[in-house]
Amino acid sequence: MSSFVLIVGEGGLAELVSNELSAHHQVIRKSNFEEGVPKNTDLALVLDDGWDPSVHQKAEEVLKKTGIPWLRGFVSFGEGIVGPLVRPGAAGCSQCADMRRLMGGRDRTEMWEVQQRPDVARGMGSDPWASSNGLLQMAYLIGVEVQNILQGEQAYSKGKVYLTDLKTLNSSWHSFLPNPLCPVCGELPDDSKALARISLQPSPKVSSNSFRCRPLDEMKEAIVKDYLDNRTGLLNSKMYDLVPPFADASVNLPMLAGDEGTAGRTHSYEESVLTAILEGVERHCGLGPRGKRTVVHDSFRNLENQALNPLKVGVHAKEQYAQRGFPFKSFDPDRSINWVWGYSLLEERPILVPELLAYYSVGHRSQGFIYETSNGCALGGSLEEAIFYGIMEVVERDSFLMTWYAKLNLPRLDPFTADDQELELMVERMRAVAGYDLYLYNSTMEHGIPSIWAMAKNRKEKGLNLICAAGAHLDPVRAVKSAVHELAGMMLNLDENFEENQEEYERMLHDSSLVRQMSDHGMLYGLPQAEERLSFLLDNNDPMRTFKEEFKWKSNHTDLTDDLQDILQVFRQLNLDVIIVDQSTPETIRNRLHCVKVLIPGMLPMTFGHHLTRLTGLERVLQVPMELRFTNKPLTPEQLNPYPHPFP
Repeated sequence: MSSFVLIVGEGGLAELVSNELSAHHQVIRKSNFEEGVPKNTDLALVLDDGWDPSVHQKAEEVLKKTGIPWLRGFVSFGEGIVGPLVRPGAAGCSQCADMRRLMGGRDRTEMWEVQQRPDVARGMGSDPWASSNGLLQMAYLIGVEVQNILQGEQAYSKGKVYLTDLKTLNSSWHSFLPNPLCPVCGELPDDSKALARISLQPSPKVSSNSFRCRPLDEMKEAIVKDYLDNRTGLLNSKMYDLVPPFADASVNLPMLAGDEGTAGRTHSYEESVLTAILEGVERHCGLGPRGKRTVVHDSFRNLENQALNPLKVGVHAKEQYAQRGFPFKSFDPDRSINWVWGYSLLEERPILVPELLAYYSVGHRSQGFIYETSNGCALGGSLEEAIFYGIMEVVERDSFLMTWYAKLNLPRLDPFTADDQELELMVERMRAVAGYDLYLYNSTMEHGIPSIWAMAKNRKEKGLNLICAAGAHLDPVRAVKSAVHELAGMMLNLDENFEENQEEYERMLHDSSLVRQMSDHGMLYGLPQAEERLSFLLDNNDPMRTFKEEFKWKSNHTDLTDDLQDILQVFRQLNLDVIIVDQSTPETIRNRLHCVKVLIPGMLPMTFGHHLTRLTGLERVLQVPMELRFTNKPLTPEQLNPYPHPFP
């Protein structure tokens, strides 16, 4: 028995496909959806020689009610597009595909506006590149795909779109992920206490010398396939950087506001690409809620008994808020803001967290009271692994900033006492290839988690004079290697930029208010004149210390959760809470990847732009130097380092 195929649309493509299918199927032609959809339709095709987004939106609306699967083909700005196969009720519709495709394009802002304004596209008519040869190729593909769908065979267009350059006829399939926020097929649950609850589960390590619960090799095929595509991917390009001394790769995270690169730095380019992809996915999860729908909008005054007091995470000073043009308003406990549910591991209860603290790019400037970064965001092969590395990042940045603001004269470490051949080779390669000496300092704070301040000192006449980085890990050698890779990413790479803009950085040296961007911090301390600001570290002439002398934390667990419990026990003794906001999305859960935001109220938050420093309300920066015997009494705010920090 032949199948019934509905073709909606007019023009060359619809005519060609109709002729192709008529020999084998009952073809019903309609010019639009106003003419109705026959009940006996097995498959609908929506075909057009141009691009009218309103037609596809109408198809989603009408065919969702009927349950009829459908496939589209159309032409947009010289490109033929087929797919995806849409099955009503399943995630991954035409609107998801459009969002991914438009975000992956160069003109995404303009194209997105066209997508949102159907009246603009409706006036475009047939695309001038809709040639007979191009339409014939599209029609042939659609015919084959219709046969696959109706015969129950593999449909290539499931979760994919087929793109044809109508100038060259070069064609390719591109997979895309469903958009959790899609107004058509997205079905996010409301955020709730129940979803926020965390019960730490066993997370066995992949080996005795690893702090990961899943090997990267196990995930590499899935993460490349699902997240990296040059046209429709969550991440849409990759690049190898051959200049730094180690294998440096980056991928691009496209956003409406612009592109954002995420880097991977290891000893192999393949692994660096995978690391960069995971970093990009993590960054994507932190931009805004994509796994749960925010539903709590109220004032802190009304929610006080079940909410985090935002003042505990550090806010800007009164003088900053009073500055003309300052982008944030001081916290008002009576002003209603958005809240999301997190989980307090210290109090073992759900707790409300301001959405703008949980997601660093939500953009609520009208209700914003602080500048927040991705600090504490982490992706892991288990929830426990993500929490572990989120804590490590918070600790790393806190230790760095504590050192900077309190000007701590840290003990210098001898890297060759770590008894690690790979680290020794890294140090030598950095010196031989890039021309930098490595200075390491133990920046471990009162909690005892091994933390490192790393500094690279240029031995050449040109380029950045000093580069600073940080690391934290229960294994101090891993902390050092992480910091060295971060340092290496700036070596040689930014020399030309530094030389071209040196006068600008010299102005920043004399006027700290000019340090506005993330990159300004690192570039400022490329100036030889800025070296004196780091004299509290560089002038330490005491004998270098060994790793065995400096680091006392012991970790011999085979399960990462046991390490996590050790950390939490120390934090409980110090009355430092650990609050977890689960940022995981359907895009990560499909590969058993979890993303979290870790907040540790009291620890210093990393900020970029000297005008956005956040220290008010954070007493640790005044007390801990005395607890660690760097000073004999608490510091006063006036004693804190007034200059921009050098974190790159």
